[in-house]
Amino acid sequence: MYRLLRGSYFKTVRAKLSFASIVCILVPALFTMLIYNALTKDAVEQQARSNSEDAMQLVRGSVNNLLQGMLNLANYIQVNTDINSTLKRIADGSESTADPYNRFTATSRIMQQLEGLTYIGEKSYITIILTNGATFTNYSKDEFNPLKFKQESWFQQLEGLAGLRSYWVGSTPTVFPYDRIDNPYQISVARTLRLESSKIYGYVIVTMMETKISKIFNGLTSGQDVMLVDGQGTIISSSHGERINSPFQYRDLLNEDGLTPASQIMRDGKQKLLVTTSKLSFNDWHLVAEQPYQDAILNISSIFSRVFTFQIVSFFVFLILLLVLMRAFTKPLIRLGRVASSVQRGNLEVRSGVRGQDEIGRLGFLFDQMLDRIKDMITEVSVTQARKRKAELAMLQAQINPHFLFNVLNSIRMKVMRGGDSDSAKMIASLSKLLRMTISRDEDAITLHEEIELLTHYVDLMNLRQKEEVRLQLEVDASAFHIEVPRFILQPLVENALIHGLNRSAGTIIVRTVMKERFLELTVEDNGNGMEPEALAKLSSQLAAAAALIEAKGERPRGGMSGIGVMNVAERMRIMFGDAFDMTADSSPNEGTRIIMHIPLREESRHYV
Repeated sequence: MYRLLRGSYFKTVRAKLSFASIVCILVPALFTMLIYNALTKDAVEQQARSNSEDAMQLVRGSVNNLLQGMLNLANYIQVNTDINSTLKRIADGSESTADPYNRFTATSRIMQQLEGLTYIGEKSYITIILTNGATFTNYSKDEFNPLKFKQESWFQQLEGLAGLRSYWVGSTPTVFPYDRIDNPYQISVARTLRLESSKIYGYVIVTMMETKISKIFNGLTSGQDVMLVDGQGTIISSSHGERINSPFQYRDLLNEDGLTPASQIMRDGKQKLLVTTSKLSFNDWHLVAEQPYQDAILNISSIFSRVFTFQIVSFFVFLILLLVLMRAFTKPLIRLGRVASSVQRGNLEVRSGVRGQDEIGRLGFLFDQMLDRIKDMITEVSVTQARKRKAELAMLQAQINPHFLFNVLNSIRMKVMRGGDSDSAKMIASLSKLLRMTISRDEDAITLHEEIELLTHYVDLMNLRQKEEVRLQLEVDASAFHIEVPRFILQPLVENALIHGLNRSAGTIIVRTVMKERFLELTVEDNGNGMEPEALAKLSSQLAAAAALIEAKGERPRGGMSGIGVMNVAERMRIMFGDAFDMTADSSPNEGTRIIMHIPLREESRHYV
């Protein structure tokens, strides 16, 4: 079975990569999946939140009971008919309470009811203050004068209360001397007592020590700080007494309207905190529990550390194994890529040498075979083109023998000259020289001196054809005569000047050279009609695109003397001198046209400058 797999299945690159991927990716992924199915970070976080919210529910119930007990005392006094009727009579000074005995009896009855209202198991301080200054308490007035409550800053807020609405007073310094040592802070709730006309006739204040609430907080898990926070974000009660009346750090978390506890994980410096909040049902106070997140998941943090370490180690081990295998499998592909880059740069002699029974081996063999075939085809094409050029040359030579043609033209010129027609003889001589330069010369490049001589013969022939003579003005530096240029680069420019610029009428054409340090500036200028801006722009864009046109064609332009234009001149000059050559046109209507060529100087040419 192993030999069968080794002989067929593992011959393909796809199979090798698939097997490596399964071994190096699936195995650690399988271990990770099995571990995290049992112990996942999300599950632990959710459990920590759930535990904190459950604990908050218990705390909230206990705190609600304490505060609800204070409300119940205030409610009883506010709705009890007997107490209210007595208090109203005392407040308005009615005749039934004017008698000292009756007033004493009414006061005693109220004091007895207040004594009986002490919360079961918890001590609460009840204070009733009437608008006429009368007070009733369930504690000794020698211990604390209840009228001092009217001096508190919050007491003025009671005027805005209506009905059964209550005003909750946060932690304030304890006013009862005997409780002040063990209970530095107290919490109060206040209500108004009103007549049927809604006029206030008294106030009821129920006070409880803050330590009753903090004792509930201290019974929770160590490391968890539980606080009671008012609507302004001030801590009212806390398991850490030093935090009372200080601002709560995460006040933004107290905006929830729901009564269900909610937990969030916050970042406090370098550690994370599990913060659980719950709103109380009868005021805008919130219960808040803070606990370091690591303490909340203390029992399983060590498990996560071991799992994480194992995951990191296994990941790197299998990653190194995957890189080694992939490097071995893809090494032939890298070799093929380098060979392809070398071929792109024009080296057709390089071969990959990649062989094997898999797809890459076959690809390397076919790639080398393709290079051999391309080399043979290039050789075949080169031989065919050479034979074609020889055949074309033979055909031209068969059509007309240059030596015979020049002898005949020379005989005609001598005969015409003997006949006294010197102009015709001159025209035949110029034509003979033009044809000799066109047909007899095999080389593509000639000196600028020969090109200018050729140009003078051409202008002489054109002047014999035209009614009005065109003057050719040469302003050529002698040091520029030896510079080699392609044949017929000035003739097309002068021909355009004769036909389009001067419109076959009289005028002047100037051929000017200026020798610079690195290039020769060759200018052909006429004083003819010039060009419109649109035509000049079109010509300039065509000249700028000449280099791209040469690259796209991949061959030199061809054409006879009469068919070579300005674009052909630019293309042939760029073939000979490369991108360093530049050709521009400048023209204005009725002010003539100027063609400027910047011909780079070769090293051998600079010695003559």
